[in-house]
Amino acid sequence: MNREWHRSDFTISTDKTRLDIATVHGYLARSYWAEGITVEVVLRSIEHSLVFGVYKGERQIGFARVITDRATYAYIGDVFVLEEFQGRGLGKWMMEVILSHPDLQGLRRWALATRDAHGLYRQFGFANLRRPENHMEIHDPEVYKQQRESIEE
Repeated sequence: MNREWHRSDFTISTDKTRLDIATVHGYLARSYWAEGITVEVVLRSIEHSLVFGVYKGERQIGFARVITDRATYAYIGDVFVLEEFQGRGLGKWMMEVILSHPDLQGLRRWALATRDAHGLYRQFGFANLRRPENHMEIHDPEVYKQQRESIEE
């Protein structure tokens, strides 16, 4: 079920059909965490996530997605507010909406990764990993470049 929240001239919606894929892809493709991501990968990531689009009227100005089993775990990723709309509390409002979403209650663990928004996320209880030695990852920062090259061939 799609949900909407309203504040002043802004709306947050979980309706995937409302997303402006060009805006989402355009921002992510130049972000530090998803630089060069293809539109195909963005579409696949949206398909398998709970999404939150931020809108001023009909224009999409922000985005976040949650990867979750809706029972025990959620990972918040691809969070952004377009530069011209930053500083208005929209990122904070988006986090409030995400954390209060009815399908995301009672989870044992929430996670996210950030290079520069620690202050925002700490306001919502996020902290550095308690036991980083217990966490492992496979990280391939070249994967989007490799995918683009295989598409071009």
